[in-house]
Amino acid sequence: MKNLQETFTELLRRAATDLPADVESAIERALREERRGTAAHSALTIVLQNTAAAREASAPLCQDTGTHTWYVYLPDGHPTEEIRKAIRGATAQATRKSYLRPNQMESLSGVNSGDNLGAGHPVIHFVPWKKPGLHADVLLKGGGCENCSTQYSLPDQRLGAGRDLAGVRACLLDAVHRAQGRGCAPGILGVAVGGDRAVGYRAAKEQFFRPLHDVNPDPQLAGLEADVLSCANRLGVGPMGFGGRTTLLGVKATRLHRLPASFFVTVAYMCWACRRASVTVAGKDVRFSQTALAGRP
Repeated sequence: MKNLQETFTELLRRAATDLPADVESAIERALREERRGTAAHSALTIVLQNTAAAREASAPLCQDTGTHTWYVYLPDGHPTEEIRKAIRGATAQATRKSYLRPNQMESLSGVNSGDNLGAGHPVIHFVPWKKPGLHADVLLKGGGCENCSTQYSLPDQRLGAGRDLAGVRACLLDAVHRAQGRGCAPGILGVAVGGDRAVGYRAAKEQFFRPLHDVNPDPQLAGLEADVLSCANRLGVGPMGFGGRTTLLGVKATRLHRLPASFFVTVAYMCWACRRASVTVAGKDVRFSQTALAGRP
């Protein structure tokens, strides 16, 4: 278990300090779109400087090292308790090594646990698969962007949104407009259409494991993603709400079955620091990557 704990500690280091290449490339493209001398251009320049400094120093990309959500794929029937202990041990070890900042606190007392461990944290999902070995994906999501996440129940009279794709679109653009750059824009939207309230949020967050450059195989959702991204970036909100041409870096959506009485549209909002990393362990072979399995449509 010690070797697995060390592997997971390294995985957390990579997730917290090394921005995925697809996200960094999207920010670089956004910088080229903004006019020099503007607050938007300056903000994105600082973001990229911060990204390079964090990678070089193995220091956190953000002082809020977030809620950790794990997806662990392992052979069906494999015991999970050892893996759970390794993840918890790695979380405490990564905090001691300052890859993570101690963020987690008890809700009512406000007492910080000091090691990022506590009731409900980290979040761990185990997924059985038929392959040998183990694959783990981890996502770190900060509290500021989580505050901008929201959920709609259609029809929505305020928006004039019905139970159709146009209604979904209205919800997503409303969510971006209401955020007004809070949550450290440019952001990424993870979207779940349907499901119940709880499943909707889980599915929406899973979308952040998708690389920004992928194309949704569902033609309707692919069209929705491209349309909302284009429209949101014409709102003029811009990086950090300073105005500009880049309010979102990406939109990733999935759809779920629902009950006739309910039509939820769940919007998970992610800041520019979309921190995720993956590892595959097969015997003594350990391979780190930025290729996640969780959240694939």
